[in-house]
Amino acid sequence: MYLIKRLFYLNILFTVAFTLFSCGDDDDGTAPGPILGCTDSEAINYNPNATESDGSCEYPVSGFTGEIVWIKTFGGSGDEDAVSIVKSNDGGFMVLGFTKSTDGDVTGKTTTDLDYWLLKIDTNGEKIWDRTYGGSNDDRATNISKTSDGGYILSGYTASTDGDVTENAGFHDYWIVKINGGGDIQWEKSFGFIGQDQAFKVIETAEGGYFAIGFLDVGASNGEGNDFIDPNNSNRNVVHSLGDYWAIKMDANGNKIWRRYFGGSHVDQGKDVIQTPDGGFMLIGISESSDFDITNAHGANDFWAIKISADGDKLWENSFGGSESEFAYSVTNTSDGNFIVIGDARSADSDISNPLGNADVWAVKFSSSNGSIIWEKSYGGTNFDSARGIVQLGNGNFAISGNSRSSDIDTTDNYGANDAWIFIIDADGNIEVEKNIGGSDIDFANCGTETSDNHIVFVGNTDSNDVDIMINKGGKDILIFKLK
Repeated sequence: MYLIKRLFYLNILFTVAFTLFSCGDDDDGTAPGPILGCTDSEAINYNPNATESDGSCEYPVSGFTGEIVWIKTFGGSGDEDAVSIVKSNDGGFMVLGFTKSTDGDVTGKTTTDLDYWLLKIDTNGEKIWDRTYGGSNDDRATNISKTSDGGYILSGYTASTDGDVTENAGFHDYWIVKINGGGDIQWEKSFGFIGQDQAFKVIETAEGGYFAIGFLDVGASNGEGNDFIDPNNSNRNVVHSLGDYWAIKMDANGNKIWRRYFGGSHVDQGKDVIQTPDGGFMLIGISESSDFDITNAHGANDFWAIKISADGDKLWENSFGGSESEFAYSVTNTSDGNFIVIGDARSADSDISNPLGNADVWAVKFSSSNGSIIWEKSYGGTNFDSARGIVQLGNGNFAISGNSRSSDIDTTDNYGANDAWIFIIDADGNIEVEKNIGGSDIDFANCGTETSDNHIVFVGNTDSNDVDIMINKGGKDILIFKLK
């Protein structure tokens, strides 16, 4: 009996061994080799299929991975958009946008015209309070900046002559609103003439006053709005056509010190401003002119940078672009004392060296001494991509806010018609991390700010209610999200 059982088990062992060895009969008899790649899940090029590290793992210098911390939407049954964000004095955030709603998250508003809308949110993106500013016609906000007294300064433009707006000279006027930390209006000022005059940015100056940049309808103003006339400069005595950059320097109470316009015979729009260490100002925006103040035009629309003195005198200017259209929206300082301007490019020649798609995010680093290009780079995919904001991070890198319809080349995903697109570049313009946020509809990112925990909060707008965007309050909502 014992012998029979032993023979039985030996037979089983022989069968199992034969089966195991016969599994390799289809190959050359050697064990499969390791799959080389990055095996660290914390790396940006992690390969989940890799079985052995090849030393290729790459990590973002900033520690920023693009992981979503939270996403919030705010709005009512009408349309909203968030255009600017700054850190509040108590560690939260102040988000400025505009709204048509009278319900939902919008409080204290009774009419469906457009008003400035300010939200104070905490570090988790929860609303603490909100305020609206404006009159009975449309009032559109464009930017919020912190002030040294613990308050904030808001820019935009108004068509109202009532409510919070005490004066309006025409169709649209610059409307500059100074508020305290609690959102109460301390003063407000309108600047403009009978045409369409729009402010896109206001900042506090080193002297304690304020400086606004935007667009002046020079034709409608009949040449007014230019306080300094140099008899030796014929360009300053000529009434430009259509629209120009319009710079206004104010004192601490918003009273005009001087006004200057810059541009040519077509439409030129100032979009952003930085005060420079010499007390002057770097202005950037869009130009479709090729005369008067513009000496180096390339195409239908160019990035246009102009350096002016503390008194408003033009020191130098330069245009960047190709034979088609480029649109500049935001500028930032760099650690080496120069500037990076961002927007989008549609050209494939001249200053644009590496076009990718129908329109690309385009970044140009240029010299602070004469405006010459240091480097320029295109970002995106084969579809349409654009950028609206750039902010320098504490480690010297830069966060760019924009939108994308692409899902190739620099963009890895796209969820719908248009996604918010965020990416980080190093000091040389190389992408370190990129991330799209959105749903199946249209989503945009307009700007961002770095947080005390080295994360970034971005703001924009969304029409979606799926994928990343789980709640839509109605129409277009304000979109706020935090990435780490």
